[in-house]
Amino acid sequence: MKGACGLAFILAVGIASASHAREPVPDDHGSDLFNMIKVEVDYADAHDGLWNWNLDGWVGGDAERLWIRSEGEVADGDFEKAEAQLFYGRNIHPFWDALIGIRRDFRPDSETYLAAGVVGLAPYFFETEATGFLSTEGDFSARFEQGIELPVTQRLIAEPHAELNVFAQDVPERGIGAGFSSIEAGLQLRYEIVRKFAPYVDLVWERDLGETASIARANGEDVEATTLRFGVRVWF
Repeated sequence: MKGACGLAFILAVGIASASHAREPVPDDHGSDLFNMIKVEVDYADAHDGLWNWNLDGWVGGDAERLWIRSEGEVADGDFEKAEAQLFYGRNIHPFWDALIGIRRDFRPDSETYLAAGVVGLAPYFFETEATGFLSTEGDFSARFEQGIELPVTQRLIAEPHAELNVFAQDVPERGIGAGFSSIEAGLQLRYEIVRKFAPYVDLVWERDLGETASIARANGEDVEATTLRFGVRVWF
């Protein structure tokens, strides 16, 4: 029940945020198909070689879209994290889409989740994703992500970004405690050789929080890390 309420809350927040915008959603959406897929791959000289990937994008029309996401981490040649998400998205405002779909984790453990949330532009052009996840075990979690592009020149872009994860209950098998579990913040600086191809450097700080941090310390694990990553962003 807590998980279902959490998913409903995430959707309600997104719909309420969208209702503050000035422009209504037009009724005569076109039938043409478009796509926007962003892929980032980067490397850091940490953990005997740390690779990260992030894929985020959609295929569809003005009103309805198929959203896909994937992210993961490879350290010392082994997959530490790997997940994929697939959503049906419905445009609820020119700047906001409501999403519902599934998430599948492959590493560190196999798990499937019902997922729902919103994606769009918050005031001052903050790119925002808020997603709730309900696992097959009944565990509810949520992930909030924001970023903003700050042009330095026409080709040089600075992008601060942040991610916050929260869990409604303890998940002992994953070493996670209830409450705010982790935060990640970074500053990416990229140079757009062309709009769809840009090498970048990304300074990323990560930290476990609350009970999750206490569990990590008890297991002799680090709760904080900072990495300088070198990568490339490609748009399709």
